[in-house]
Amino acid sequence: MDPHIIGGNIMKKTLAVVLTMGLALSFVGCGSKETVETGSATDAVSTLEDAAVAAESVAEEVAAEVSTVAEAENGEKAEGVMTYEEYAAAEVDSEVVVETYVQAKQSWWEDAATFYTQDEDGAYFIYNMAISQEDYDKLTPGTKIKVTGVKSEWSGEYEIVDATYEIEEGNYVAEAVDATDLLGNDSLIDLQNQLVSFKDMTVEAVSYKNEQPGDDIYVTLSKDGNNYEFCLEYYLNGSDEEFYNLVGSLEQGQTVDVEGFLYWYEGANPHLTKVTVK
Repeated sequence: MDPHIIGGNIMKKTLAVVLTMGLALSFVGCGSKETVETGSATDAVSTLEDAAVAAESVAEEVAAEVSTVAEAENGEKAEGVMTYEEYAAAEVDSEVVVETYVQAKQSWWEDAATFYTQDEDGAYFIYNMAISQEDYDKLTPGTKIKVTGVKSEWSGEYEIVDATYEIEEGNYVAEAVDATDLLGNDSLIDLQNQLVSFKDMTVEAVSYKNEQPGDDIYVTLSKDGNNYEFCLEYYLNGSDEEFYNLVGSLEQGQTVDVEGFLYWYEGANPHLTKVTVK
């Protein structure tokens, strides 16, 4: 919720309390001495008590909304939602609940799809999540979703499976993190599934899955004499004919800058989203 809206509601509720108390007091003040002496004092006290109860109720609501504003401003997660640190520390096969933002998605098929998602602290690969075609089309890059599922691991890749989702208010699109200096470093895995970039890489080899165009493209790039494996995941962006042809036509010895999601398959295996030939 917009903090400005919450703030406006708080002011309105506070004003309501003041007016209620003022009305009750004016009721007592306007009563004549005779009226008070004949028993209406009890009614006045009752009115004040009712006003006090109302004021207490509104005060509790105000306190709750102030807390909500504080959580929003501090970037804290809602109750029951994990931080990325908590997610990373969670055991495999345990239930996880995260709020994250769609960055890219693989094609919808038989009421399920796979998503590359990320927040300001880390990334989550959501595998084969059940979803309608209508909602799949809604989940454009930046869309915020709450995901409940099971943390799983496959060949070094941590992912969320058996997931359900809720579409929420919010938008965030990550910028690529330059991970060039982390190549060959054990800490590279800390950026797993995030959008990353690698600069001044040398093309060593290009090959097609099943040895012909129309499927994934495997790209070997080198840096400082060491080779690293990359992949153009066909289901992710193979339908982009211009990009697919660009990657397929890379030649040994070319220098390139690349971006992609840091997928993991028995080691770093980034899924390419952008290639710039230098």
